[in-house]
Amino acid sequence: MSRLIVISNRVSRPSKGGEQGGLAVALAAALRQSRGIWVGWSGNVTEKFTGQIAFNEDDGVKTATIDLEEQDVDEYYNGYANKTLWPLFHFRIDIAEYARDFEGGYNRVNQRFADTVSPLVEPDDVLWVHDYHMIPLGQMLRRKGHRNRIGFFLHIPWPPTRLLVSLPHHSKLVETLFAYDVVGFHTEEWLESFRHYVEKEMGGSVDGDHVTLGGRTIQAIACPIGIDAPEFIAASKGEAAAKMQEQVRKSLQDRAMIVGVDRLDYSKGLEERFNGYARFLKDNPDIHRQVVLVQIAPPSRGEVESYQEIRATLDALAGRINGEYSDVDWTPIRYVNQGYPRDQLAGIYRAARIGLVTPLRDGMNLVAKEYVAAQDPEDPGVLILSRFAGAATQLKDALLINPYSPEEMSDAIGKALRMPLEERKRRWQAMMQIIEEQDVSWWRSAFAMRLEDAHKVREPQEA
Repeated sequence: MSRLIVISNRVSRPSKGGEQGGLAVALAAALRQSRGIWVGWSGNVTEKFTGQIAFNEDDGVKTATIDLEEQDVDEYYNGYANKTLWPLFHFRIDIAEYARDFEGGYNRVNQRFADTVSPLVEPDDVLWVHDYHMIPLGQMLRRKGHRNRIGFFLHIPWPPTRLLVSLPHHSKLVETLFAYDVVGFHTEEWLESFRHYVEKEMGGSVDGDHVTLGGRTIQAIACPIGIDAPEFIAASKGEAAAKMQEQVRKSLQDRAMIVGVDRLDYSKGLEERFNGYARFLKDNPDIHRQVVLVQIAPPSRGEVESYQEIRATLDALAGRINGEYSDVDWTPIRYVNQGYPRDQLAGIYRAARIGLVTPLRDGMNLVAKEYVAAQDPEDPGVLILSRFAGAATQLKDALLINPYSPEEMSDAIGKALRMPLEERKRRWQAMMQIIEEQDVSWWRSAFAMRLEDAHKVREPQEA
């Protein structure tokens, strides 16, 4: 069996009952099985980059991490990755920042990763590169002479051509993807946007899953990531979940809970969600005291100005709504700026009558799948889901809404609260079937199968 080397911006070391995300859960088993290595940034800053690798092994998963200089973090991570690519790929060109230093830092750090990984690579290894932080890494590895099978998976949306062309040197960035053997996206929409760009802007050609540019052909596929469904179902029935569920229900005093769990990010539509909930309160004064919105939003990327602004906006908006609608013994919004371990989150989801997942744009959104998986089959809650989340293409039995419309969100909340048990069960069963069939193991296997089929030997990328 070929060894797997995973390369991503950050490495998530396995932990019991921790806050590991979907990527960590997805890849840990494959790394164990193949004696593989997960390579990434440690999250630490060093005065001078040395390329020194810190090796660790936790629960059978080997990791290799490097420290970056402060300038690297400013230009590569806070800069090009999170001020340029993230907003652009989430259709927010109005707040995307284009700075030459950002692009230079991005390429410099990718080259540092290539230099670091290169000595670790054996001829039969399969390399799997993840996300927008590492787009050019495959080309840099090819230039170092590696002819291994190399795959790339994008965990965020791919923007339409009309937006992507606003990026300086956009064609140069996209061309680097043709160093990979397989490039994966979550949905057919993101895949189609990629194909359209290659055909219309670069003069490439598309033949089914094969996309050709300048004599190089890659497989470009849609392969939606899932959750570890059995693990999450088990967690929702565990002791930690039961304790949290009981704690939440006691504090609610028989009120129906609407839950939102999102990283504090403008792409998640939190301001629009609060406004939609406020519209629901305005439209339904007779049930004010019967419902509470619990929004869990741990902060992220605090060094980026746009993230500071969204936090200030939400603080003010939650305060205004609570000030307008609260009573002495009822507060309509509980706004929590901290995260919870997955087993406790499972209990929070299970206690909620409604899961409100309303991003303005999202590559997938695993919270939607986790909410469904955590439900009691005999009394499931209702998922309200943005039609602009990648998960909407799979979870068609959710109440799909336009998150920009407060009226549509208000109507969906009212419908979910009134929904009969039989309809709730029918919708839940349909979504659960998809979540279990196309879980994280299916995703990993589907992508790995494509990579196995790719040519084991290919010509090195031209310098």
